[in-house]
Amino acid sequence: MKKAAIYAQSYTISAEKEIKTLIKALEKHNVVIFIEKDYYNLLTSHKVLTKKYPVFSHFNDLSNSFDVLFTIGGDGTILRAVTYIRNLNIPILGINSGRLGFLATVQKKEIKEAVESLIEKKYTLQERTLLEVKTTPETTDFSDLNFALNEITIARRNTTSMIGIETYLNKEYLTNYWADGLIISTPTGSTGYSLSCGGPVIMPDSSSLVITPIAPHNLNARPVIIPENTTIELEVSAREKDFLISLDSRIATVDQQTKIFIKRAPFTIKTILFENQSYLKTLRQKLLWGEDIRNKHSS
Repeated sequence: MKKAAIYAQSYTISAEKEIKTLIKALEKHNVVIFIEKDYYNLLTSHKVLTKKYPVFSHFNDLSNSFDVLFTIGGDGTILRAVTYIRNLNIPILGINSGRLGFLATVQKKEIKEAVESLIEKKYTLQERTLLEVKTTPETTDFSDLNFALNEITIARRNTTSMIGIETYLNKEYLTNYWADGLIISTPTGSTGYSLSCGGPVIMPDSSSLVITPIAPHNLNARPVIIPENTTIELEVSAREKDFLISLDSRIATVDQQTKIFIKRAPFTIKTILFENQSYLKTLRQKLLWGEDIRNKHSS
């Protein structure tokens, strides 16, 4: 590892100890460090850094010459970091200073150990599917950021009335969901919003997507797992003249006449999995599946 980028939310300095530990561990191995500009300014204003570092503020400032992008925060921080990486194939490693953290798997006390494992190449890469959205007429709010790692969500806006979402899979009619909204989730996003709405947990390397209705009024509507190469078309009907589309944490308001087309994005995101980690172990820990005293493997 010769070159690394660091990204964190720029509105809080709560991870001061973690960033110092990370920089020290990287510099021990002469790794060149780039820091996201807004976060760098925050660190500088609080006198956290002892010297200057090169910065990046856009996708165009990065390249595939970077060996890793570190995030400090929770899973939301990783979702935002994806907008800087896009199709550059820079692996992401999340240091969890947030709460749940299915993606940000390195705990605060494990930072030095994680850097050593990177240097010694004691890890594997997990490829994670993204979703891509296009609309007719075209929605300019997302411009070239028309992709999502977790989910694309269609939701009602400024009303308590449900919306109808006509859903087509590979141009064949599936159903009209009468609901507060609809979530199209990747395996990565299956443990997020979709899970809280009754969707299934899908393993990260599964070649599947899940369609999960939000508070459906047609009570027999259930989440549907579909192949990841399916093209999804949605048409919304509502009392309001517009509705919301969200891509992970990015939201746009679109006109009711807008048609939505969703498919697998043409690139993937790589996350780092160390030798002592596994997705099943993360599931047990985060969802407290090991807390049942009847389980012989109870943690």
